[in-house]
Order: sequence, then C-alpha cells, then structure tokens
Amino acid sequence: MHFTKKNISEKRLDFVKKLQSKKLLRFPGAYNPLCAKLIAEIGFDGVYISGGVMSNDLGLPDIGLTTLEQVSYRAAQISRVTDLPTIVDADTGFGDCKKTIVTFENKGLAACHIEDQIAEKRCGHLDNKELISKEEMVKKIKDSVDSRRDKNFLIIVRTDANTVEGIDKTLDRIKAYEDAGADMIFPEAMKDEKEFQKVREVSKGYLLANMTEFGKSKLLSKKKLEELGYNIVIYPVSTQRLAMQNVELGLKSIFRDGHQNNIIDKMQTRKRLYELVEYEKYNTPGKKITDFSTEGHD
Repeated sequence: MHFTKKNISEKRLDFVKKLQSKKLLRFPGAYNPLCAKLIAEIGFDGVYISGGVMSNDLGLPDIGLTTLEQVSYRAAQISRVTDLPTIVDADTGFGDCKKTIVTFENKGLAACHIEDQIAEKRCGHLDNKELISKEEMVKKIKDSVDSRRDKNFLIIVRTDANTVEGIDKTLDRIKAYEDAGADMIFPEAMKDEKEFQKVREVSKGYLLANMTEFGKSKLLSKKKLEELGYNIVIYPVSTQRLAMQNVELGLKSIFRDGHQNNIIDKMQTRKRLYELVEYEKYNTPGKKITDFSTEGHD
C-alpha cells in the first residue's frame, strides 16, 4: 500500500504539462523506493532510474548485463511510491525496443530513454564506446514510437556520439532522431556550455542534461542549464554515491572500533525513517499499529 493520489495517466499528463512550461525540471536518481519518497518529500520534479545504478546495485559493471525483467521490476517498485513522474534508463532497448516500450508503459513509468551504443554498451562517460549506425538507431526510434499506446509516455533518445564521432556528427544524429519521432534528446557527455548550446541551437524539441559526477561534462548549475534552454536535468548516481560512501565509512568505523557509538550521528534515526515510510498512515479502525514510542530510541 502506498498513499499516492495520482494514477499513471495523471502522472504522465502532469509531466507533459510541466515540460511545456519551459522551466528546468530536476530529476535526482533513486536507487530504491525509499530514496524516491525522499526525493518527492524534498520537492523535486521527478525521479530518475539509472541503468548504471541498477547494475551497481547488483554488483555488476554497467556494460549491458542487466535484463529488461530486472530493470522493469525494480523500476515499477520505485515509480509507484510517489506521485512524481519517473524516467527509466532502457540502455540500448534490451534487444527489442517494441517489447521494452510496452513493458515500461505497463509498469507505470512516465518515460524511458534508449541510446545509440551497441548492445555491449558502457557508461556514457567512459572512453572507447561503439555506436550503431544512424540508420539503425532511426529504425529503433520508429519501432519505439509505433509501439507505445499512451501518447504521454515519452520516448527519450540518448546519443553517445560526442566522444566517438565528435560534435558535428552528434548534431546530425540529433536532427535525424527528432525527425524519427523522439520526444526528447539526451546528448551524453557534452563537455561544456558551448557544446550544450550547440545542441540547443539545432534541436527542435525537449532536451535533457546529465549532470553526473566524475564524468566528462562540466557540472552546470540549474540557473545555467535554464539559460541554455534545457528542460530536464538528471543527477543519476548522486544518491547512490552519497549512500555508499557513508556506508563504507560507517562499516570501517564499526570494524575498527568494535561498536557504532562513534557514528550514530551519521545515521538516519528510527523516528525519521518511520516518518518517511508514513508509518502512521497504516493505522486502521480498531487496530493501531503505532502504539509504541520512539522516544529515547531514535
């Protein structure tokens, strides 16, 4: 049970309307449903689900090893706990773009993105990526567009061409991808404001900027991205990086000290956790499950 108010059709429609406002929408990455609830509570515009984060969570590198079944199952868990629209990373389409689009629509996502790397893909901010041809990608886009049933389910197309073929061929691909029906373009690994601006100048539609840490792109502010005319910014791995760094430091402290007393102040309290999972809302008439106190036991 989740205390959400909007069905998926309403989420998608609200998302499309917000995009039309021309304001920059911010989508942090969620590595689990609880993280998505926090993103919503803080007031962000949407939730992003990274394929790299999915792979990391399974202890795997981001090289196309995850399956549609794995990603769609976890994406559904994350997307259903808030009223925010959720975008999911569909990698290269899992070998069948038609099936992929239908699956993510059925699972309640608001949008997904597919990319123009070969199936043995890698993180967009690593070197030596390989691309499929522009013509092959155009066909994948058309298959994706033809497969969707809800016009408000957005098909975002990512191009990894910049670090492979250069900015000029990237711009050429973007034009072809938009002509093929892409609702939004995700230009990966743009180096700086100039390259982001060049994309905006040739694009006729919505644009997504990836502000991932430790990558090839300069980290730009919300204000700057708005000035450049971008519609969405994602922070795909930020929450997982924050969590794993603190988990690692905490575990090392427990291992070294033999207790967790030195890191209690770094932990989310029991009270705060119960607030986030909305514990009290699960009370029912005649049965109060919150008949306890967290005082002194946070």
